[in-house]
Amino acid sequence: MADIAAHKGIWVFAEQRDGRVQSVALELLSEAQKLAADLGSEVSAVLAGDEAIESQVQMLFDHGAVNVYLVTHPELKEYRTAPYTRAVVELIKQYKPEIMLIGASTQGRDLAARMAIRLNAGLTADCTGLAIDPEKKILLQTRPAFGGNIMATIITPNHRPQMATVRPKVFRKSKVKNQNSKVIKFKPTINAEDLLVKILQIVKDESVKVNLQEAEIIISGGRGIGDPKNFKIVEELAAVLNGAVGASRATVDAGWISAHHQVGQTGKTVAPKLYIACGIAGKIQHLVGMQDSDNIVAINKDPDAPIFKVATYGIVGDCLEVVPALTRKIKELRG
Repeated sequence: MADIAAHKGIWVFAEQRDGRVQSVALELLSEAQKLAADLGSEVSAVLAGDEAIESQVQMLFDHGAVNVYLVTHPELKEYRTAPYTRAVVELIKQYKPEIMLIGASTQGRDLAARMAIRLNAGLTADCTGLAIDPEKKILLQTRPAFGGNIMATIITPNHRPQMATVRPKVFRKSKVKNQNSKVIKFKPTINAEDLLVKILQIVKDESVKVNLQEAEIIISGGRGIGDPKNFKIVEELAAVLNGAVGASRATVDAGWISAHHQVGQTGKTVAPKLYIACGIAGKIQHLVGMQDSDNIVAINKDPDAPIFKVATYGIVGDCLEVVPALTRKIKELRG
């Protein structure tokens, strides 16, 4: 049993890449403010890097952080598991947060698992919902379970901090600046054993041309398009709308399109202004990855397809006929 009473406040790990805070951290800060209001506590951000990372502090204040724990060390410039784990765990043990939220990126997932073991803390991965129990004042962590067939709410009543990872785009970021913001500088102890892994070179994958999580318009294809060559009609509609091409897991598993395009529980979580689902039935695994889109247009031959339950507009018809017609009409309207 942890000394629960000594732990106060909600912390968000502010992931940075190339010296810039990632969007998922700002999204988590917005959600953390709602949790803090129910808990009667403060929201803080943890920002780790070298000395240059201090330039990103104001952005965290602008999105709701009351405090920023600035963890600086030359060995924290780029992410490596051991030094980051050492630094953040050392910080947590000293200042004792009640809740720790981390983005479910490759970096966040790696770090969260190591931290949970070091801290003997509970960790719920890939949460799609967070809330505070009004009576017990503990974190309710909701995530899909059993292949997405049920939604499980998980609690960590006996250990602190309560830890959760959340995918990008699950929550919406908003600007709420606090008046009495404070920077708490922290110099971690990095040992030689933390530096056994060295970064020799960083090679960026230039082949990935699609960034679904930043796209405002996404047109996704499912097995209903019938053939991998029919992704061409999805791409043509995406081109006229200046949008990105998405896909269901079934099409990715079938080898019709690369995994970079996959939307859903095992792909990307997206929340564009417009999401057009072409030939996608709408299993829960896909819905959890796109149902927070502002407007959803579903095109499917099956009038009972689950996708229609979350759709803003539904078109019952063959997407091989509807999508090209829609593309032609948009081209016509745009001259």
